[in-house]
Amino acid sequence: MINRRQFIQSSAMMGAGVSMMGPLSVAAKGKVTNGKQPNIIFIMTDQQRGDALGCMGNGAIKTPHIDSIAAQGTTFVNGYSCTPSCTPARAGLLTGMKPWKHGMLGYSRVARKYKYEMPRMLRNLGYYTFGIGKMHWFPQKALHGFHGTLVDESGRSEQDGFVSDYRDWFKLNAPGLDPNITGIGWNEHNAGVYQLPEKVHPTHWTGQTAVQLINNYQQDKPLFLKVSFARPHSPYDPPKRYLDMYKDVEIPEPYVGDWAKPFADDGKVEQKSAAFGDFGKEHAIKARRHYYANITFIDDQVGEIIAALKEKGLYDNSIICFTSDHGDMLGDHHHWRKTYAYQGSANIPFVMKWPSWMDTDAQRGGRMNQPVELRDFLPTFLDAAGGEIPKDMDGKSLLSIIQNKKADWRPYIDLEHATCYSKDNYWCALTDGKIKYIWFMHSGKEQLFNLEKDPGELNDVTEDSRYRKTLKRWRQHMVEHLSERGEGFVKDGKLVTREKTMLHSPNFPKMEAKMDAGKWRNIESSGTPL
Repeated sequence: MINRRQFIQSSAMMGAGVSMMGPLSVAAKGKVTNGKQPNIIFIMTDQQRGDALGCMGNGAIKTPHIDSIAAQGTTFVNGYSCTPSCTPARAGLLTGMKPWKHGMLGYSRVARKYKYEMPRMLRNLGYYTFGIGKMHWFPQKALHGFHGTLVDESGRSEQDGFVSDYRDWFKLNAPGLDPNITGIGWNEHNAGVYQLPEKVHPTHWTGQTAVQLINNYQQDKPLFLKVSFARPHSPYDPPKRYLDMYKDVEIPEPYVGDWAKPFADDGKVEQKSAAFGDFGKEHAIKARRHYYANITFIDDQVGEIIAALKEKGLYDNSIICFTSDHGDMLGDHHHWRKTYAYQGSANIPFVMKWPSWMDTDAQRGGRMNQPVELRDFLPTFLDAAGGEIPKDMDGKSLLSIIQNKKADWRPYIDLEHATCYSKDNYWCALTDGKIKYIWFMHSGKEQLFNLEKDPGELNDVTEDSRYRKTLKRWRQHMVEHLSERGEGFVKDGKLVTREKTMLHSPNFPKMEAKMDAGKWRNIESSGTPL
């Protein structure tokens, strides 16, 4: 068996030539080791819920190519986005840190520079690093160590004069046409068919740009490629041929818990982007049908990326990961979009295939139940590349449990989000994939769900006497988790309700905190930037 530590210790490469496929012998930090550095192909979507994959047991959705990655690796069924909205989730992915440590406790701008950054750290280990698609960073063409990026920011322009690479490409390939002609906003839960040729859809552009880079790749060093699709995040706008694939498919209905009634009338029908509300079963199923079709569109592009890797001879020596930044409630419990503790929002796809030569304890095509999170990808990649995982990095290498299923792992994962969409939506949660405990920081309300028996979170068991000891135990776990934050969160061994929302922890880069002051306060009620 090849141990993780037999990979190349190469943090001092500084641009030295490295073979993509063959064994290496590189001196670094006083060590000389023989092994292979795998290519790392990191594919992610935006706002894809964890149950929206065939390999997760969803018989309604068509994702054969993503499922093929799982068949050559493993599916982590308890994969989470700990701060389930775009930018804080991507900050955790970028840094390998938990929210308190990277500083973003809710939605704001990703900082310009962090102590640890995935592309920069892999570049320093000898990788050619490139990013394609949605980064959602600021400035919007920030690199964080990438050799280059080609971005699609879903029409968002957060800087004067910014135009995404996709929008410039669109002008070249569809001169005079309107990329927004479908007429659905990127926070709406209405759905419709894409009104332009499929070849100019951003999903097609992202996938084909990745294929082009792979086809052109000639570097004598391993490749780190991040491919980030802007869908299935709204607009739910698949091309017609993908929607037609779901014409006669029975689409799962939303979960509606016994606790969710107060949210049914919270939104108004005319508010196409309302965060809460019962808009009727047919509205929810229509949104889901288009959402699934967009995922199948992405899946076809993933298939083309896999084919290009195989044709180029890169596939066998590649780690390939598929995930998302967060989920989409799609009407579950009369909630829409994200930022919530519930499974539709916080549980995400989490699939990993490892190189063909790597001996593992985990069986290919299997499932793993350990609670994992976006912060775990960076330490995994450092481990695979032969780099050192910093002791203060919160994420853990997935290779440790892939190569030894009995290896120590965290007992549960922490989740949270600062106030968004409503005053009460300010919470912190813990889950091991079997039980989920939620603490609402403004109101002091608690929720407890038995995910093993109730995966749809239909029944809040906080008042069930059979769960009294369980509730007490998880409340104490929360006390222990929040204690490092001081008396504003825990006092005299008890959880403290908070009058004010904390958006940034003291660990958020100081200059960024100053520049961000006051800019994001309005999202508590409107949520418009998300």
